[in-house]
Amino acid sequence: MKATTAREKFLPAAGGLGLAIGCLAAFAQSVLAAAEPVPAKGQAYPTKPIRLIVPFTPGSTTDTLARIVGQQLTKTWSQQVVLDNRAGAGGIIGADIVAKAAADGYTLLIVSGSHAINPSLYSKLPFDTVKDFTPVTLVGSAPLVVVAHPSFPAASIRELIALAKARPRQFHYASGGNGTVSHLTMELFKSMAGVDLVHVPYKGGGPVLSAILSGEVQLTPLGILVGMPHVKAGKLKALAVTGSRRSPVAPEIPTVAESGVPGFAAIGWWGVLAPAGTSKTIVTRLHHEIARLLQAPDVRDRLASDGIETAGNSPEEFDAYIRQEIATWAKVVKESGARID
Repeated sequence: MKATTAREKFLPAAGGLGLAIGCLAAFAQSVLAAAEPVPAKGQAYPTKPIRLIVPFTPGSTTDTLARIVGQQLTKTWSQQVVLDNRAGAGGIIGADIVAKAAADGYTLLIVSGSHAINPSLYSKLPFDTVKDFTPVTLVGSAPLVVVAHPSFPAASIRELIALAKARPRQFHYASGGNGTVSHLTMELFKSMAGVDLVHVPYKGGGPVLSAILSGEVQLTPLGILVGMPHVKAGKLKALAVTGSRRSPVAPEIPTVAESGVPGFAAIGWWGVLAPAGTSKTIVTRLHHEIARLLQAPDVRDRLASDGIETAGNSPEEFDAYIRQEIATWAKVVKESGARID
């Protein structure tokens, strides 16, 4: 439209050769100007500090990953990325802040897998888990490791299944609370393996670790970073990891899937979201920089040593992944009867 306007402006005035040449030159210049990319809204982003909401307590895996991402982006952009821990309600309190924030790229959210569980676990959320956020990228993922107290008679998932089928509801597993990833991972296992274990919910990961180390409960899934030091020290025994493939930090431990429950997979994951309506220019820049920093050898190796596999997939891929996770856990929540109101 700009080129047409320029042509109409200059060509009718051409009354002589010199004027015609001048007009054509002006017309060409206007066409070239119109062809140049117009600076998109948000192209200069960021021009001020970014607030990264962490919906869990300091020291959590989510918080650790947020600090790594924040520190690297601060170095790259020379703009401070400020972490703001807003823990509570399984991540809902922090997520709600971002859902209602301005869609300008200056308020972001880092979430865990609980973000995809909450829509089925709670009867009502203050936001729409899909519609009120713009996915940026999956940061990383890690399996859990199913561990048992050394006194537990089973030393593998196959032995656990046989034992649980012979003695239903006689064995207990711990979780960090009703509806947590650890709880629903074991409920998924119960459903797929056809066994009946008794759930014992605790208030967080610390009490769970104390309970399994003391023998108060026989089984629990732990984050691989938390569980493996105790396995190596002989205080716990590892039965399997919950991912679709073996973990690089514990390649000797089989997966649940290869131990008698084909198709089983349940992992912890973390990713970055922005408010719905954030411009594609900003989302693309965020994705590019986060994906780049995740592939930096020092970052990748540091996270790999903790059992976390870095990702950095596209916003579209992350969106599809979240939707898939919501559907997967909705079925597990329904079958388990877990509910928080």
